[in-house]
Amino acid sequence: QAQLVESGGGLVQAGGSLRLSCAASGLTFSSYAMGWFRQAPGKEREFVAAINWTALSTHYADFVEGRFTISRDDAKNTVSLQMNSLKPEDTAVYYCAASGYLSFRRSAGDYIYWGQGTQVTVST
Repeated sequence: QAQLVESGGGLVQAGGSLRLSCAASGLTFSSYAMGWFRQAPGKEREFVAAINWTALSTHYADFVEGRFTISRDDAKNTVSLQMNSLKPEDTAVYYCAASGYLSFRRSAGDYIYWGQGTQVTVST
């Protein structure tokens, strides 16, 4: 049974940084593109970042504006999201997900395994 477990969320002041991690088990991690999504209260889940199975290609939502970096460590079965220059509008529950494709995907429907989410709150 595939399982994704996020960690690293918390409360941070605007302009601060957080590093989210996602540990995967029960799947051949290196064969999956991985992504991060987020969902704020009252809003739909939205794409944040993705990385393909080789880690040679990454993709970000426009709102990231160079502030976030996605990376993966296939030896540890983990994917991370380094978030810098955080803004209050980045407040949301952040989810990692494993795609059924090798290349990165923006659509949540292309992801087959999801973590339980980790809360990120950015204060003014």
